[in-house]
Amino acid sequence: MRPAPTILHLDMDAFYASAEQAAKPSLRGKAVVVGGLGPRGVVATASYEARRLGVHSAMPTAQARRLAPNAAYLVPRFSLYRTVSEQVMGLLGRLSPLVEPLSLDEAFVDLEAGGTADDAASARATGEGLRAAIHAVTGLSGSVGLAGSKMLAKIASEQAKPDGLVLIEPGTERDLLAPLSVRVLPGVGPATGDHLRRAGMTTVHDLAEAGEAELVRLVGKAHGHGLHRMALGLDDRPVVAERDAKSVSVEDTFDVDLHDRVRVRAEVERLAVRCVERLRAADRSGRTVVLKVRRYDFSTLTRSETLRGPTDDPTVVREAAGRLLESVDTTGGVRLLGVGVTGLADFTQEDLFAQAADARALARRAVEEREPAGEDGGRESAPEPEPEESPEPLAARRWPAGHDVHHEAHGHGWVQGSGVGRVTVRFEQPWSAPGRVLTFRVDDPRLLPADPLPLVREPPDYSSWPASLPKSRSGPDPDAGGLSSP
Repeated sequence: MRPAPTILHLDMDAFYASAEQAAKPSLRGKAVVVGGLGPRGVVATASYEARRLGVHSAMPTAQARRLAPNAAYLVPRFSLYRTVSEQVMGLLGRLSPLVEPLSLDEAFVDLEAGGTADDAASARATGEGLRAAIHAVTGLSGSVGLAGSKMLAKIASEQAKPDGLVLIEPGTERDLLAPLSVRVLPGVGPATGDHLRRAGMTTVHDLAEAGEAELVRLVGKAHGHGLHRMALGLDDRPVVAERDAKSVSVEDTFDVDLHDRVRVRAEVERLAVRCVERLRAADRSGRTVVLKVRRYDFSTLTRSETLRGPTDDPTVVREAAGRLLESVDTTGGVRLLGVGVTGLADFTQEDLFAQAADARALARRAVEEREPAGEDGGRESAPEPEPEESPEPLAARRWPAGHDVHHEAHGHGWVQGSGVGRVTVRFEQPWSAPGRVLTFRVDDPRLLPADPLPLVREPPDYSSWPASLPKSRSGPDPDAGGLSSP
């Protein structure tokens, strides 16, 4: 524990949904749900307007639609979210060399290491300056927690939501933690929380009173020791600047189980290419290709193959994933497929062409050994592909709800929906008034997919920040939530 609240935790408010509202003037102040839109879709993020109707992340989209039938349901635009995240992380990097990203929208910052705070007053000024800078650069809001430890800083940011700042004065930790649920402590999930509840412990005060020996008996030595320390407000975990990803992966859940092996193979190859795109975007390569298959009965299989060296070549990854698929029984149907790469490195195998050629040779050999010869001595033909998709799913895939488009006559817009051979577009920009809605044929040659526009038309120059911290913008009481001293 530090004697000053110089660890900052930033959590952007309803990040995906807020970014969509900032990009789409017609959705501001309205319920917005971002996630998968098919029958098996899951909510990724809901705006605060949708949360008030009972919608929350990880909820099936079908259930969300029953709770909020008039909300806007959008497919995620990760290219936009990554761009905004990079802007936010760039601001955090100006506060300290020790920034620990937890996700696109969340990070810890060691202000002491950056010399931007050494007491409560300077920490608060820095936190408020950060909130103002984020709003100026991105148009979005973030909640800030400040404390003498990572655990308490994260708790403070939760209490600050939405769009606030909470500072926990060192020395007040135990009193503040005592009435809170055991679930606020790191490592206490639903299962552990239920186990502690059955033992009569529902608050952090209960854990502190139980003592270390009793917690060790209940949850084991390592977990019990750490749990007791955190219940006392003790957390010495440092802010770690390099949280290097151990893997890169992509996966898709299908609205209808896939039965045809040709279609399954095509989906695996498509996922492999997407995986390599993410790998290259991170300037990484990988040595081990992993295939994930969830079958019709929810059983999940994983297969992996380690290559001769790290690669970011799509042919190598695609063909390795295809070989792994050959060892998986997909009889009965497949509901989810995923392709990942582990063993990451920041360089690639030099002889990529040779590696790809080896992969193709292995694939041919495997096919020759596996497939029986036909009557004419040739190989059996591939199974007939399943029928083409109907126009509705094809239109939804080509024109995902919420994604950007450009029409040569009407300019930039976004897809409100598609169906019956038509796509409906609202033409507006982040800095414009709510725009008009027009409908086109799905094959209209004048309508094309487009890249997202920046959320702020001309963001201010923060290259010298935080040497001169901006003044705090107006907003909710920075001490909202009751965890901060006046």
